[in-house]
This record gives sequence, C-alpha cells and structure tokens, in this order.
Amino acid sequence: MLSFQSFSISSLPSFSQVATYRGAIVLVLATCLVWLIISRLTPQLTFFWYCFVSPLAGAKDQKARLDKFYEGQADVYDATRKGLLRGRKTMLNLSAGHLRTLRASNPDKRLVWIDIGGGTGHNIEAMDKFLSISSFDAVYLIDLCEPLLQVARKRFAQKGWTNVHILCQDASNFVLPEWQDGVDPKGSVGFVTLSYSLSMIPNFYTLLDRLDYVLSPQDGLLGVVDFYTAGKNSSLHEKAIGGDRKECGWLSRYFWLIWFDFDNVHLSPARRDYLEYKFGTVKSYNGRNRFVLPFIVRIPYYIWLGRPRTADVSKTCHAFEIEGGNTVGNCSPNGSFKVVRDAELSMPPLELGSPVIDQREEKQDVVINITPPLSSFHYQVNKPWRLPYYQHPVHKEFRTFIYSFTWEDPYVDVMHLELTKDDSMFVITSAGDNALHYAIAARPRRIHCVDMNPCQGHLLELKLAAIQSLDYADFFALFGNGYHVDFRFLLDSKIAPNLSSSAYQFWRINSEAFTTPSKPFYLHGYSGWALRLARVLRKDVERLCECETLDEQVQIWQQKLRPLLLNPIIVALMRNPVFCWNALGVPMNQRRMLLNEGSVYEYVRDTLDPLLSTYLLKTDNYFYLLCLLGHYTHASCPAYLTRPGFEALKANKGKTLDAFRLHTDSIYNVLCGLNSSSLTRSLIMDHLDWFTPASKDVDDEVAQLARVTSPGGFVFWRSAARYPWYNKVFERSGFRVEPVGVRKGSEIALDKVNMYASFWKATRV
Repeated sequence: MLSFQSFSISSLPSFSQVATYRGAIVLVLATCLVWLIISRLTPQLTFFWYCFVSPLAGAKDQKARLDKFYEGQADVYDATRKGLLRGRKTMLNLSAGHLRTLRASNPDKRLVWIDIGGGTGHNIEAMDKFLSISSFDAVYLIDLCEPLLQVARKRFAQKGWTNVHILCQDASNFVLPEWQDGVDPKGSVGFVTLSYSLSMIPNFYTLLDRLDYVLSPQDGLLGVVDFYTAGKNSSLHEKAIGGDRKECGWLSRYFWLIWFDFDNVHLSPARRDYLEYKFGTVKSYNGRNRFVLPFIVRIPYYIWLGRPRTADVSKTCHAFEIEGGNTVGNCSPNGSFKVVRDAELSMPPLELGSPVIDQREEKQDVVINITPPLSSFHYQVNKPWRLPYYQHPVHKEFRTFIYSFTWEDPYVDVMHLELTKDDSMFVITSAGDNALHYAIAARPRRIHCVDMNPCQGHLLELKLAAIQSLDYADFFALFGNGYHVDFRFLLDSKIAPNLSSSAYQFWRINSEAFTTPSKPFYLHGYSGWALRLARVLRKDVERLCECETLDEQVQIWQQKLRPLLLNPIIVALMRNPVFCWNALGVPMNQRRMLLNEGSVYEYVRDTLDPLLSTYLLKTDNYFYLLCLLGHYTHASCPAYLTRPGFEALKANKGKTLDAFRLHTDSIYNVLCGLNSSSLTRSLIMDHLDWFTPASKDVDDEVAQLARVTSPGGFVFWRSAARYPWYNKVFERSGFRVEPVGVRKGSEIALDKVNMYASFWKATRV
C-alpha cells in the first residue's frame, strides 16, 4: 500500500506523457468515429459508386447492363432507395383498397398478381401489410436482373410464402408457368404492378399490350408508380382524366430527362401517354419527390391506377355528362356502349366534330358510338356520384373550398319542403351538410348538387365516400372533431375506391387539413379565417358553449362577448369587402344589398341577439357552436354526424346515397341539361344575391328553373335583403312567390342561423 510519505511530484506523469496519452485517446476515438460513419454510410457510398462512378462498358444488352449495374449494390438496394422511390406504399395501399372493392361481388374468383420489375421483392413484402399475401392464389415477381432476384429469394424464403414465385424473364414477353400446355392467358390475371420499372423497359409498347391482354376485363387492376416528365400544358385527355399538377417547368422537364437517361431510365412522356391511352384511368396523382434537398431537388413522380378499357362502364356512365354538353375526352374503348337515361335528363343535339360520332334512341336507352379513351370518372370502381367535368380555366380560380360547413338551417327547410321519396331535388352543393340532411329526412329519388367550385364537390364527395366506407367513430373524428391521425391511411385504403380521381388527388395534396391537431379541418378553407377570429376569445367562448341554461348564456353574451364582437373595430372589419368575401363568403353585391337596408352594426345585432336568447348552443345550435369551438360535439352537430343519421345513410350498402349526383358547373348550364318538369324541389340558397338588377343572367336562370320545375313544385331561396329585387323575376316567370319568414328587428330569429333577412318560397303555377 502506497503511503502518503512515499508520494512525490516526481511520480506524476510528465506533460509530454500526458500529451501522448491524450493523443492516443483522440486517435482511437477518431478512428472509431470514422469507422462508425463509414459503416453507416456504406450503403450510400456503394450506391454512389455504382450509380455515378462504375462504368457500364462492355454490357451488350439490357440484361447485361442490369446485372452489371446492380451486382455490387443488390444487398443495399432497398436501404438506398427508400427516400428516392417515393409513392410505392401509397400505390400498394390504394391498390389493396380498390382490389377489395372490385372483387367484392366475386370473392372466390382466382386472384393472380404479377409484379413487373419487382427486383428485390420489396413491393410484395410491403403489400402484406395492406392485403395479406395469402389472399392471392399466386404471386409472380418478374425481373431480368439476377443479382436483385437473389435478394428476393432470400426474402421470400424467410417469409415462408409458398404462393410467391420468382421468374427471371424479359417483361415484354413473360410467360407464367400456369400458361403452359396451350392455356390461353387472356383475362387470367387480376392485378399487375410496375414500381419504377416502366421507365426502364425498352419494349414498353409490347409490355403494355401484353398486360392489356392478360388482365381481367371486369375486375383487373393495374398499379404504376414512376418518375415522369411532361409539358407545361395539359392535353384535353389529361384534363379529362384529372391531370392536376402534372405540368413540369422547362428546367425540371429537361434536366431530369437527361439526368436519368445516363442510367437508362427513360422519362419521356411516351410511356405514360401510352399507358393512359391503353387503359382506363381509375386514380392519378402527380407529386414531387423532395429528395435530400427538399427545397431544391423536386423530382416529378406519379401514382396511377387503371383498368382495362374493355371493362363494362355502363353502370358508371351517366347519360348526363354527354347530354349536358361535357363531351371533351368522352370516348369508348370499343366504339359503343349503352347509357341508361335518367328520367329527368334531356338529350340536346351534339355538334359535329365532337368525340361523339353517332347517337340514336332505342326505347328508354341511348346507344352512343365513340372512340377511346373515356375519362377517369367512368372507370372509378364504386359509387359514381360525381359527374364528369373537365378542367376549365374558371376551375383554377378556386384554390380550395370556401365553405367547410353549410350556413343554412335544414330543419326549417324540411318544415316547408314537404319532401317525399318521389321528389327530385336541385340544391347548391356548399359543404353538402344540408343535402345529406334532406337524404336522411325523406330519401328523395334524386338530389342534384351543383357548384362551380370543384373543391366544394371534392368535399361532399369525401363525405359520401367516408359514409360508404368508414365506421361511425372514424367518420365523426373526421367531420365532427375535424382531425384524424390516420387520415392518409384511411384515404388510400378505404375511402379512395369511392372517390373520383380528381377528388382523391385534391385530398391527397391537402391531407394536412385532417392531420394537424392544432389546426383541425374547420379552420381550413376561406371560412376558417372567421373561425380563427372567434377562437381569440377562447376562455369566454368556452364558457358560453358550456352554458346549461338560456339565462346563463344571455348573461355571458351581454356582459363578455357582445361588447367585443360589436365594437367599432370588428364592425369596420365586417364592412371590409375583402374580409367579407375571404372569411365570410359574402360577395360584393350581397354586401351592397344588406347595406342598402341598414348598417353593418344593425345587421349583426339583429342576427346575434335573438339567437343567444332562443337557442342553447351546447345542445341546440351547432352552427354557432362550430364557429366558436372550431369543431362539433356529439350533443350538437348536423344530422349526418349523429349516429342515427349516419346509420340511416349507410344502411343497405349506402342505397340512400345513390340519389346523389354531383355537378361541377354553373347552375344555368346544369339546368339547361335537365328535362322539362323533372324537378319538384329546388333550394338555391342566397345564390341570386350575387347578381345585380342589371344582369340578364338572373332572367335566364329563373326561366330555366321555370322550365324544369313541375307544376306545383317549389323553389326556395334566402336573401340578405328583406325584400330582394329578383322576387319579381320569379313572378314574371310563372311562379307564385310568398315569404316563409322576413326578419323584423332583433325580436325573433328566423332559424338557428338567422344570418339572412328573409326566406322565400316560389310555387310553380
């Protein structure tokens, strides 16, 4: 044992020795750090070497090039492509949802999946999370690259899948083992995928022709995800199949075309153009891969689902898209098909030169000879509520929906509509809340929902599809709470089969509207600005919404909120035309109408004072509860969000929803396409407030309403004016006009909204 006395300064290590020790430690740590970095970056360094440094000289054909390119990086392929090859899981999840829907009527039919260019088998392993591999009778991975297939063999051996088979073949002339002995493969395959492989196959025309031959014409599905380039302007066909955001700028278009060409990946538009010509589009999504440097590197990629053009689309092709004049891109795969005519639709003559070549009536049906291909609306696999529309410059003026909720009281509507199951309705889409209420109340035969803003149609279409495919808890989370953490998954796997391609792409792009807890759905859209303003007064607002009695509610309103909401600053803001339009959806002409009859202060006072003393927000006025809280509650919400209302709409496989027809056009154009005396009930909201007395459009629209409304039928409207000027237009056109209610000061609320000064009914004489 070392004694204290034996210890001396001389026994301490010298400064040079300490420096040597420290240097050695630093060297060891640096070596470990370098080793750690290199080991972590080995996949990326290997990828960089074989993609950008290692030459492909000496490779004489496609197989030789592939083998040479991947032989050194096959083991790190999946690790290095995760961020680069985006959209693969989305394509598989979408495909799984559509396959379930397509095969619902014939679940016992043999299901074969071919993954073209599947390489390491990543797609097949990933699909097992969305649709069990055991659901397939046979799965074939076809690839020409042996190094990648070796990885796939190890992967599948570990999984123990006996129904998965690997074929090292040229994709353009592949042959499945089950096609031996002279078996005709026509229509024998149920599902085909091409994941970043179509751009690498030289004989892509032959491949797509072959896939068209072997794919089942009725329930076959083709899924593709790949890079692409495109021009700066969409063709008519691209507009017909929902080609939003497909256009590429000149730098993106030429840079990526040249860049990928070095690796024999060909992004010229020919591949995608032929794909969309050869097959009917079911879903189309155009995205940008923000790889490595998200604000600089933006590689265009697309996700696409399609069906054979020979699929029977007569059930999904309404006569109206032709009868209403929307003929751009309407083409048939084999020259003719039969369209069943709805009773209220008319057939005006078509102009020469349109895609429709011949038309003739046979009893109640219409036989139309046209040429390929049809729009994406015809090929969606389930519930075709949305009628085809083709992108027009006016549609691009609407960046998003204006109304996330409907601002008219449907309970008062139903009191006066006298609805029956035989009625045919015409309503403005808005957010679709009221149309769903009418469907619950009476299940009318037809509900035409009309809006020029395609985003409003996307919103109602999402609600219809969600009712069809979700349970009540998920549905209320979406549209009651305005938030669902799994919205993207639900959208791809369950909701998408019931959505048009255009609606799917809109919600795929705007999925954050439902996935951001701090900003739920109802705070989006232009109307969301008004709701955000209400949330500034959060403490008093929450107290107001929790009141158990009207007396308590009136007290908080009078003492806390009324002085703040009716102060000169807020009143001045409400007078501002920009705020009126962007936050409240009040156009200039309507604003002028209410100002002609009084001040903004008087209008707001007469709106809010009687409401707070008549309806308890907590249980009896979901309109203002939503405005104050930013979400609904189970105790106060629209009828379609209550469990009984939801179950009524969902019952019998959603049969009640079959009444809906969603039009993306002007009211006048849609009315022109309807048959005379085909409507019995119409609600046009405050729509005519948007026009001026000098406008001839009102006379034309009311004349069409008179033509299509059956004798004894009703037309209802609300107005910001007590006595709107256009009442006389209805009287001149053969209607008897009477008030349902006219607001007189702040004494009585006309309904639970009370935002309009009057409510009118016109009866067709």
